[in-house]
This record gives sequence, structure tokens and C-alpha cells, in this order.
Amino acid sequence: MSAIQEVTMPALSSTMETGKVVSWAKAEGDRVEKGETILVVESDKADMDVESFYSGTLAGIVVEAGASAAVGSAIAFIAESTDDIAEAKAKAEALRSAAPVAAPAAAAEAVAAKPASQGNGKSRPSSPTSATPASPSGRTIASPRAKRLARELNINLANVRGSGPNGRIVAADVEAVAKTAARPEAMTAPATAPETIPPVALGEVAPFTTLQQAVVRNMTASLSIPTFHVGYAIATDALNRLYARVKPKGVTVTALLAKAVAMTLEKHPLLNASYTEEGVHYKANINIAVAVAMEDGGLITPVLQNANHVDLYELSRQWKDLVDRARRKQLQPEEYSSGSFTISNLGMFGVSLFDAILPPGQGSILAIGGSQPTVVATSEGAIAVKPQMQVNITCDHRVIYGANAAAFLKDLAALLETQVETLAM
Repeated sequence: MSAIQEVTMPALSSTMETGKVVSWAKAEGDRVEKGETILVVESDKADMDVESFYSGTLAGIVVEAGASAAVGSAIAFIAESTDDIAEAKAKAEALRSAAPVAAPAAAAEAVAAKPASQGNGKSRPSSPTSATPASPSGRTIASPRAKRLARELNINLANVRGSGPNGRIVAADVEAVAKTAARPEAMTAPATAPETIPPVALGEVAPFTTLQQAVVRNMTASLSIPTFHVGYAIATDALNRLYARVKPKGVTVTALLAKAVAMTLEKHPLLNASYTEEGVHYKANINIAVAVAMEDGGLITPVLQNANHVDLYELSRQWKDLVDRARRKQLQPEEYSSGSFTISNLGMFGVSLFDAILPPGQGSILAIGGSQPTVVATSEGAIAVKPQMQVNITCDHRVIYGANAAAFLKDLAALLETQVETLAM
């Protein structure tokens, strides 16, 4: 009796419909042990190692690196005994012939022309002499432990030659480079490769990345939700003074705003709720998701878990870590899909006012504009110039009504204008 096991494309998140094979850690004919990493898959917003459920020989690969497949479809076959290898190979070949799964030529050409991603989330020119193993998608092939070690030791993975399967970088490779860099003669080597702007083929159609496809699906789903918008002007004198005081301690504007929103949501749990077929789902935790633009297109929303219970300084440290790993595509699904309320801030671009689209599964999203000098009338009837920022909340009208949103914004403004020091306590 044959013992051939099918390796299928895993569902790495609740919204994942297709996945891209970033790289195979094993080649056809290699021995595979149960629990061993055999490939890296790109889900909607992260690259994740996939372990084998079986032991045997990786006899046939159906979906090559750089190609995509539907969740649950066969991507390889493992033969548990040598007698089954030929049959497993035949099954893989039959599937490849029946429905070839390959990256579109245009996409492959675009990827080939695109600089590979660096550890700091920016870009570097590709080079035929680079020691870095790269998948057809242009990403560095490295184990999660190697990536974490590279960050800790400030090692550029572009300078590391992998000794793992198919040239994959493992932790030992990073440690070896760190030891070499510690020698005096190595200290003059540049820490990072020169940064460039990725070339764009004008007049051509650039295929969507997996992340962009996920954004398209989410935004399309949002069109079916009845929403409304409420705006509010918030004076930022006190907020600006607090930020100037805590910025040297590593506090970010994002952490300040997330903390303020989380504390206000404690008084307004309906704004942290969402619609379900059965009724209003009041979330147990206040998890603030913050929209972050990705340099290769699309956006992701790292989540500050239980932001109302975390102090401002720890919240800032968590945020910096989340953004760093988001741009390396190393977030776990719960770190970008568990938000109960979202913030979108475009103030750093000089934007004064905008509307945000409601994410699926949430009841509210707050769009924040930049703090700008504004002519205002004082309580004494005089005219003065004071800094203000415009915020605009988008709400699901099936759950939240105008008065609810207005009350939330009024309390948020009161916190930022007259009680902002409590954020740093």
C-alpha cells in the first residue's frame, strides 16, 4: 500500500485565499522530518515558515518558488518510503501538466528588475555578485532566528552567505559574519548598501503584490457597509508640549495618539464594538491598529494590544518593534489582524483633513490630520493663532450613531487639550 502524503497550501490567516511560495527549504529528493521547515510562504501580509506534518522524501514539487496557489491546493508530495517516490513524482508532474502554476512573465520581469529588500525595509540594488540567496520574489531567504539575530547584531543580510538548504541563511551564518565584522580590518566596510529608488516601467501594468491584493479585497468588502463621518478640531498646544518633553525618552506621536484613543474608548465601548449578524460585538480588549504604508505597495495595520493598559513608554517601544518587523514582513497574523479600532495618520505629510475607509470587522476608524497654526476665536472674544489638528471618524452606522461618535470625539479632545499629562503617568 502506497504512503504518499499531500502537502497543501496552508491558510496562514483568516482572510488568506491564496499564498505565494517564497522559497523551498528542501529540494526534490531531500529527506524531510516531521516538524521540520520545508518552505516559506507569503501570506497576505507576512512571510512564514511552514513545517511538514510528515516524514519521508520530498518527491515532487508542484508549485515552484515565486508561484502562487489557492489555500488547500496541493503544492508538493512526500513519499514516506522509497518505493513510493516514483508514484509521488508522477502525481506532481500530472498536477503541473494539468494546471501549471507559475508567476506571470510580466511579474517575474518586474521582480527581476526590482531591488531586493534589505533588513531595514528599504531597497538596495541587486548585484550578480551578492552573496545573499534570494527567492524569485526578490526576498532574502533566511530563517526567522537568523533574521532576529541579524537585527540584534545590526548585520545586513545582503552580506551573509547562506549555508542552509538552497542557500538559506541560518543563525550560524549571521554569527560568522558578526565575528568577522568585529575584526579591526572589517570596521571600514559599509554597514548597508546604497539606497536607490526602485525603477518603474512607465506605460506598463505592474501586477499587484500579495499584500496589495489583500488590501483590494478588504476595501471592496468595506463598500457594502453603511458608514458616516464626523469631524472635530482639536487644539494641540498641550499635546505639543508633552511630546517635546517625552520625545527624548523615545516616545512617538503614534504612541501618544494611540494611548489617548485607547483611554477614551474605555468610556465609549460602543466605538470599540463591531457589527455581527447576531448583534453588537463588544470587544473584550482595546487593540489599536495603526495604518502603515509599505514601501513596495499596499498598507498594513500593526496592532498595539491592550493599549489602554500599557504605559506610554512601553507602547512606544512596542510600536517601533512592530513597524520594523512589519516592513520585514515578519509579523504574526494576530499582530496585524486583531485590531478593534484603527488610526490612520497622514499629518506627517502635511495633510490637514481626509476620510478613512472602515476596515472589515471593526466599527470605527479615526483619520488624523496634521497640527497646523489656525486662526481661532478665544473665549474672551479675541482672535488668536493656535495649533489645531483636524480628526475625522468613520463609523459603521448599523452599530454606531452620530451622537455616539460626537461624544467620543468630544471626550478625546478634552483629554488631549486639558488632561494630556495623564498619558505619561
